[in-house]
Amino acid sequence: MTLYFLGGGNMAAAIIAGLRRAAYPHAVAVAERCADKRARLHAQFGVQTLESLPPQLHGDDVLVLAVKPQDMAEACAGVDTGGALVLSIAAGLPVSALSQMLGGTRRIVRIMPNTPAAVASGVSGLYAAEGASAHDRERADAVMRSCGECVWLDTEEQMHAITAVSGSGPAYVFYLLNALQQAAQTLGFSPEHAKMLSLATFRGAVDLAAQSSDDFAVLQQQVTSKGGTTHAALASLRRDDVAQAVTRAAHAAAHRSREMAQTAP
Repeated sequence: MTLYFLGGGNMAAAIIAGLRRAAYPHAVAVAERCADKRARLHAQFGVQTLESLPPQLHGDDVLVLAVKPQDMAEACAGVDTGGALVLSIAAGLPVSALSQMLGGTRRIVRIMPNTPAAVASGVSGLYAAEGASAHDRERADAVMRSCGECVWLDTEEQMHAITAVSGSGPAYVFYLLNALQQAAQTLGFSPEHAKMLSLATFRGAVDLAAQSSDDFAVLQQQVTSKGGTTHAALASLRRDDVAQAVTRAAHAAAHRSREMAQTAP
């Protein structure tokens, strides 16, 4: 049994790093057209690298589709899965489109990972097509749990929501981190200290929330004294409608995911 990656980009590398940390017991190979990427992946992880997939895979193999959605049809042209389990991490491409590109196979699990997978702190949403067995789900789960947590979805429609929340979510956090760093600099801190303060504040708040049984709103109240400094800051955020802006952003991401699914081949 071999776990093949079609595409050797950043997310593929993040998953491979997780597999290595978890001492994944099966062979891993990457099919990647770019020679520089092949050399880098082999040097970093010791995985077998290929310019293209073998002419035919086997039924006990796993194929991870890790190319960009707009390049998927071309990348899959001529691929013979041989009945292998297919895991797709391509945003917006539904099972129907993937099946069409791969000669009609329905043994497919769609996955929406996120970039913190690179440091084993990712979260992935997974949806199994009707052709995927319980054992296939277990195998997909084992791959993605090597780099974080997994959430199984009941319907393919939920892939749009998981894309909007956790798939795109790290970018929202980085946006807020950057905003807090910039605010710290306007208050007189050096860029280095502003970055350290922002990171430590986010990290500490997340750790506290993870270890507490209280809702986020309760934790917020515990930091806020009426008429105090935090109260003034939160009042400013409410005036600027920041919470609703985050909600609108997530809905915009979900809408774009649906558009991508509608334009898929």
